[in-house]
Amino acid sequence: MNWELVLLDLDGTLMDSAPGIIASVRHAYTVMELEMPTEQELLSFVGPPMTVSAVRHGVRPEQLDDFTAAYRQAFVAEGMFNNSVFDGIFDLLKDLKQACKRVVVATSKPEIYARQICDHFELSPHFEFVFGAALDTSRNSKALVIEHALKTLAYTPAGLVTADKMIMVGDREHDIFGAREHGIDTIAVTWGYAQDGEFAAAAPLHVVDTPQELSALLTGKGA
Repeated sequence: MNWELVLLDLDGTLMDSAPGIIASVRHAYTVMELEMPTEQELLSFVGPPMTVSAVRHGVRPEQLDDFTAAYRQAFVAEGMFNNSVFDGIFDLLKDLKQACKRVVVATSKPEIYARQICDHFELSPHFEFVFGAALDTSRNSKALVIEHALKTLAYTPAGLVTADKMIMVGDREHDIFGAREHGIDTIAVTWGYAQDGEFAAAAPLHVVDTPQELSALLTGKGA
């Protein structure tokens, strides 16, 4: 398939961001004096919107504002840059540029943090835009982030291609479901933080195991 626009998730797709996120989540549970989730449950926080994961793991809706504030305090202080770019990602991005693909980030992480992270790890030059969630609840799901991306891209000189010319790449089911709301297919990557059986239930168009395999699929150059 000749996709022209590639939307890339950040956490678990481009970045191994679990260390910083989990440490910040631990801080929030400690501050709130709530029962600490298990290690596997803590890992599930990487990728989905923070508020969704928190409610799934013992945080009551009326506690969300305080929980989120405690999380962000730790994340900004220490967790934001406590991560690394997955091996093979820079080569993937170079391949996409050589293939003349338009590439943007679409992440559930707040956009203000996503841009700083991409700048810090020298990823930003590879992207046309970095799109993320709002700090408030006005844009707090992958579907809303993608909607924000599409509206912005529609006003660029290159304009907006049709949904069949776009592809989402992510490591969690919310990437797949969020893109599907806009008629966009998804390639799921296995090096991220998906739970057992997550892709079988979400049914992405393709599943790939390495950045090299992803590059071959996106550029059409074969394995």
